[in-house]
Amino acid sequence: MPRKFTEAERQEFLAGQHVAVLSVAAQDGRPPASVPIWYGYTPGGDILVNMGAGRRKARLIQQAGMVTLVVQREQQPYQYVIVEGTVVDTTTPTPESTRETIAARYLGEEGAREFIRSMAGIDTILFTIRPDRWLTADFSTDM
Repeated sequence: MPRKFTEAERQEFLAGQHVAVLSVAAQDGRPPASVPIWYGYTPGGDILVNMGAGRRKARLIQQAGMVTLVVQREQQPYQYVIVEGTVVDTTTPTPESTRETIAARYLGEEGAREFIRSMAGIDTILFTIRPDRWLTADFSTDM
């Protein structure tokens, strides 16, 4: 049986370098849209998600105003944090410094700068998501 993370553990886990899966309600009877994303997070703060402003997922997030974010560890011991959150701010375009900070988590500083250069001319949007509900599991005691 998995144990739940403490508040400090879940915040530390979410602040780690993980690709998340973001889910948002869809329209027209379609199932929720779920996509892998990069994100920014500082313990105790909000979650930052940057994407192309014209993307379907961006339109759905704006319409729904809430999302679910799943962050998991794919190696043993398996662990995950699920965050249900409300979009509390939208910024268009995403400030370049924020785009670079998020990208640097995954690509390093030089890789992030190159990634940002490669995205020149693409309209962006930044969603600030307030964590409202957390679900966690740590299977390390099951091993």
